Amino acid sequence: MQLDRAFLFQGMSDERREEIARIANEESHEKGSFLFKAGDPAEYLYILTDGRVRLSVRGTGHIAQIVSDPGDSIGWSSMAENEVYTASAECLLPVTLLKIHNAKLERILEKDPVAGISFYRRLAQLIGRRLVASYGATLSVHGQRDPRSWG
Repeated sequence: MQLDRAFLFQGMSDERREEIARIANEESHEKGSFLFKAGDPAEYLYILTDGRVRLSVRGTGHIAQIVSDPGDSIGWSSMAENEVYTASAECLLPVTLLKIHNAKLERILEKDPVAGISFYRRLAQLIGRRLVASYGATLSVHGQRDPRSWG
């Protein structure tokens, strides 16, 4: 899979995406395996190529999100200066993905501020979307009590 399909890398030059592709490793994982568990050191960003991954907090009881579209990212905590992953990532089907070490990616982005700004803007959008989705899930469980917006 080319990185231009991944939301986080759209808007970057072909040259920069090619440089990032050179540090990415393609991996395959079996159904039922974990890419990482909440609390594991956050060192890698993953870009889904094929399959389906469940992101959950508190073991497998509380589902945060299902990731299944090629180009979706998993493990953004690694790029937000979190020391550990905040969720667990379990393969619901056989999965193929690109695994990118956060320190190597950061060095590339630091050399190219335009690419770095683009990446982190998209990361902020991704985090914002997931936050809004979690607000919606919370309201659906607890009922809407306050019409004010917190975003």
